[in-house]
Amino acid sequence: MPMIKTADDVEIFYKDWGTGRPIVFSHGWPLSADDWDAQMLFFLHKGYRVIAHDRRGHGRSTQTATGNEMDTYADDLKVLFEALDLKDAVMIGHSTGGGEVARFLGRHGTSRVSKAVLLGAVPPIMVKSDANPGGLPIEVFDGFRAALAANRAQFFVDVPTGPFYGYNRPGAKVDQGVIDNWWRQGMMGGTKAHYDCIKAFSETDFNADLKSIDIPVLVLHGDDDQIVPIADSALLSAPLLPKGVLKVMKGLPHGMATTHADQVNAELLAFIEG
Repeated sequence: MPMIKTADDVEIFYKDWGTGRPIVFSHGWPLSADDWDAQMLFFLHKGYRVIAHDRRGHGRSTQTATGNEMDTYADDLKVLFEALDLKDAVMIGHSTGGGEVARFLGRHGTSRVSKAVLLGAVPPIMVKSDANPGGLPIEVFDGFRAALAANRAQFFVDVPTGPFYGYNRPGAKVDQGVIDNWWRQGMMGGTKAHYDCIKAFSETDFNADLKSIDIPVLVLHGDDDQIVPIADSALLSAPLLPKGVLKVMKGLPHGMATTHADQVNAELLAFIEG
């Protein structure tokens, strides 16, 4: 399997297909590069080079006990960019991966990146506080941690069966294969990394990162996102980005890149080629 090694000897798995302009995908919690199958095939067939990695502690990468926070995620991604010598890249991050993209660009700059997409992404910050009164209470994320620690296998059934893909909505067409694939990806990763990552995606403040990003950024979000509610994410992130563009996907869920891949891929292509 293709791997890069970080300074702390963590092996990061990645896929690298094609030879055109690079598009680098960052996945959500607790998934893997496989969550981008529909996008990677689409853009590969459009002549792009498509790259996706398994974040440390996730998928086929090392199941780490340390470094499961945004600064290290961004630094790992920098190692990947340098190892593959990526230039003029487009970065696309979903959910936690959107935070990873924002932190990478805020921490390491845009010299190798020309455009970015935050798709159903967690910035600017999820948890409720005096400075972020519309956020989700810390008790929500404490509940995630408790459920993961008590029975990760069942928790990883409940999330995709319910809110992640909007399968809990009246009249929703439930795809069991999609649920099973979510569970498969989640269970490949490490419990400790998944546990730590809940803090990373919920409590990291990306406000300064967003303000510093000097390239065009598409903020793409479903207005029926039950995991990362749009009112406290995309609607706040887009105005902070110097070159931000907001696109609201009406009625679509958090996992829209899977459930509505054709619509999402069309929006991504239009932004990348626009």
